[in-house]
Amino acid sequence: MGEPTKEVEFATDTIDFTEAIEDGSEGSIKKGTVADRQSMWRMGKVQELRRNFRFVSIFGFSMILMASWETALGTSTISLIDGGTAGMIWMYFICWCGFLCVNTSMAEMGSMAPTSGGQYHWVSEFAPPKHQKFLSYMIGWLCVLGWQTGAAGTAFLAGTQIQGLIALNNPNYTFEPWHGTLLVFAVSAFNVIFNTFLAKKLPLIESIVLVVHIFGFFAIVIVLWVTGPIGDAHTTFTTFNDYGGWNNYGLAALSGIVAVIIPLLGADAAVHMSEELRDASKTLPRSMIWTTVINGSMGFIMLITFSSVIGSVDDAINSPTHQAYIYVFYNCTQSLAGATVMGSLVVMMAIFCNLSITATSSRQLFAFARDQGIPFHNTFAYVHPKWDVPINAIILSFTVSCLLSLINLGSTIALNNISSLSTAAILASYIVSISCIALKRIRHEPLLPSKFTLGGWGLPLNIASLIFLVFAFVFSFFPMGPKPTVQGMNWAILMFGGTVLFSWAYYWVRGRHMYSGPVAYVRKSA
Repeated sequence: MGEPTKEVEFATDTIDFTEAIEDGSEGSIKKGTVADRQSMWRMGKVQELRRNFRFVSIFGFSMILMASWETALGTSTISLIDGGTAGMIWMYFICWCGFLCVNTSMAEMGSMAPTSGGQYHWVSEFAPPKHQKFLSYMIGWLCVLGWQTGAAGTAFLAGTQIQGLIALNNPNYTFEPWHGTLLVFAVSAFNVIFNTFLAKKLPLIESIVLVVHIFGFFAIVIVLWVTGPIGDAHTTFTTFNDYGGWNNYGLAALSGIVAVIIPLLGADAAVHMSEELRDASKTLPRSMIWTTVINGSMGFIMLITFSSVIGSVDDAINSPTHQAYIYVFYNCTQSLAGATVMGSLVVMMAIFCNLSITATSSRQLFAFARDQGIPFHNTFAYVHPKWDVPINAIILSFTVSCLLSLINLGSTIALNNISSLSTAAILASYIVSISCIALKRIRHEPLLPSKFTLGGWGLPLNIASLIFLVFAFVFSFFPMGPKPTVQGMNWAILMFGGTVLFSWAYYWVRGRHMYSGPVAYVRKSA
């Protein structure tokens, strides 16, 4: 085993609860509440980040990161090609129900152990002892992969939507792959600046943007209801498409599942910000569950509205803007200015979604580096004393987004590749962590005390979550058709497998000598 880290040293110290009580029930920005101190003390962690977030701001953070109704519009073209309006609506509903189970299960674990490490920390504590170290290490790598590629995917989504608005206002515009790549660079650079120099203002900004997120939803839905050519409800809810060539509507809808998973993915982002959240063990599960319920509802209503006013699905898919929702906005309003304003709102929210994901990905990387899980761990675990953020981890997130955006230069479905990779990696981390807590329940082993518990519903919800996650994980690797070209192939499985093999090899060569896993630093009593 490698040299002990500062967490081990901290675990031998004592905590001054008298000072914590003097902070009051609300706690302090730097140290948090008594419960926060107890959690950090039990887990053997040093409080390095500022606890800027409370319920409203972390709820806003989660809502904006998921951005369900905005993201559902941005990925709608994929669903229309493989699934059609009926496939898109019903697959979204199924996934929403699945994620209600998944996020409730994770909310309980987050209440037990509110740490930026999230899934890999939970695996380290809840897995059978002989498997804790290895499984935790592999899940840590998958979380890094999932969130880093997630930041790249949302930046790419924002960039391509900006191109769509340009095409709407300039009919002579030619889509060039390098335009999209440069726009990814620009969006990512904006968010790096925001996450460093303005990091202390992030909770306030997230609360303000939350208002835009909610009122923007009502504004767009009402405009579409009033101006749109409302289609036949039976046709909207029963018409499937199979433009991918699967020769099976069900398989076609399943192959487009990534497009409806992405708008619902990421409620665990609040977990990775939990060391910046006051009274995290209580506030965190509330935020995760309410985010899933409210964002899921908004996304479902938006997709039904969008599908009802779409008019010609073929025209929407083949729109010169390359964005079906921009075509629908213009077709409904018959106003270039109106469609531009509505589209700009969606693009703005996509950029702020990427802002939140960049923050999350950097915190998750910081936590794994703090536990010596990656090369150059001291570099990426560094927290700048002036800004109180892991600056090097943020810069790496920017670099990864820029590098992955280069896929766009050679692939016609770069977004699908990046999104599939992010989805598969994050779903895999959910599967393993929920399996660990379910196994403890099956074996009747004691669970950690928490402010949010599922009680007797725990095991049924855990099992339902796993059934859904395995199903979604398998289909997240599917291409858009049975005989894809090299350019149209979904290469996510190759990149996913490569990351697993690299992390496995690095573990046996070096990682197992350096990495002990979070459970090694945990106090057995709080």
